[in-house]
Amino acid sequence: MASTLKLSNPALWKEQCYIDGKWESGSETFKVYDPSTGNEIGSCPEYGVNETRRAIDAAATAFKTWGSTTGKERYDIMMKLFNLMKENSEDLAQICTLENGKPLADSKGEITYSASFIEWFAGEAIKETGDIIPHPMKNIRSLVIKQPIGPCGIITPWNFPSAMAGRKLAAALGAGCTVVMKAPAETPYSMLAMVELCEQAGVPKGVVNVITTDKNTKDVGKEMCENKKLKKITFTGSTPVGKILMSQSANTLKKLSLELGGNAPFIVFEDADIEAAIAGVIACKFRQSGQTCVCANRIYVHSSIYDEFASRLAEKVEAFKVGNPFDSNTTHGPLIHSKAVDKTDAHVKDAIEKGAKVLVGGKKLTELGENFYAPTVLTDVQHCAINDDETFGPVAALYRFDSESEVIEQANDTDVGLAAYFFSRDIGRIWRVAEALEVGMVGINTGLISQASIPFGGIKESGFGREGSKYGLADYQIIKYLAMGGLDR
Repeated sequence: MASTLKLSNPALWKEQCYIDGKWESGSETFKVYDPSTGNEIGSCPEYGVNETRRAIDAAATAFKTWGSTTGKERYDIMMKLFNLMKENSEDLAQICTLENGKPLADSKGEITYSASFIEWFAGEAIKETGDIIPHPMKNIRSLVIKQPIGPCGIITPWNFPSAMAGRKLAAALGAGCTVVMKAPAETPYSMLAMVELCEQAGVPKGVVNVITTDKNTKDVGKEMCENKKLKKITFTGSTPVGKILMSQSANTLKKLSLELGGNAPFIVFEDADIEAAIAGVIACKFRQSGQTCVCANRIYVHSSIYDEFASRLAEKVEAFKVGNPFDSNTTHGPLIHSKAVDKTDAHVKDAIEKGAKVLVGGKKLTELGENFYAPTVLTDVQHCAINDDETFGPVAALYRFDSESEVIEQANDTDVGLAAYFFSRDIGRIWRVAEALEVGMVGINTGLISQASIPFGGIKESGFGREGSKYGLADYQIIKYLAMGGLDR
């Protein structure tokens, strides 16, 4: 176990893969680092195609029994898992902060959020129903039943290592599916800790399997897509990788859920509550130091309130405390690695070259470590790299606009469509803008939109499928129609 952690339950720190109910070590490993210090915190097996196939075979075998369990049976096990996550939340948060770098308070929130999906989909498992459809012939009855789609492949990102695993795993288990999960190489330990709790909760062997890998990531992903025994792939990550996975899944016509890149517009109209809008930007843009797919990337502010908004936002951002994520005074930790810092810095420099001004930040914080970047507010931003590519860093880029039609056109001028936000007190405008924005989710007078009960997902090149809510369960099910004749005999 990493020496900096003091876990109440040391069993949660796993540096092995989990296949068919057994923890395994590999002859080859890769190292995992603390992004706040750059220090090595552990290592995990460098597994490849052969181990992935074994995990898929285990999931396929386990599905024969897990797929026929009742909703109540799954509910009981999932609620044990939910309670175990609550009981171990402090340890899980420490693991998350160590490997990801987000402040401990944020990690505690993430664990609560992750567990909420276990609870939600446990409930969905016991209330899921089919349909009876009227038939034109008297001697036939038409029924619709819902069944689990089968073994599923789950690929999650590093930015929410517990929440993304929890959100996908919960829906799969609730529907009656078995899974093979590929842990993110940067942050594998949160997923492995969750699987340890699955074992403690009584999840049968083979139902949940985890592969860790770094250099073999592409090969493992390809095997998951092309293996006929997996019936679905769910992936959260970049649009380019999502397109590759979709192409690789074509030959087996797998069902896909893809939650891909975002480029969220955040619009502040002239009639907005400015204080509420600033709070919304802070919650939305600077959460996880801007490393979320739904964070504001382009912030459009009406010209009549632009200067006041920019000044007040800069004042709030300047008060942030960047540093050690285990320090209770820290509001923002490091970015995940130096590549993320370099991309953020390149976006800021590009904006400045094209006329933007820096109100706050705009620089690397090398005195804290190689992965730290100052929370930044840019004004007078013109068309630049930020318009077309999500920064995934703590940069609030402020654009001016003058009319509703103008800003809607600018907001929609992107290939992706995950989330959007706007602030207004005009009820007519609220309906017009919400319906006009080309995204899957809209935050109206709020910068926080996600919870277990809502359908999370996007349109355009942000992917398809939904996570959370009743719609999230449906993505792990097949619909089967039954025509029952002979009723006149």
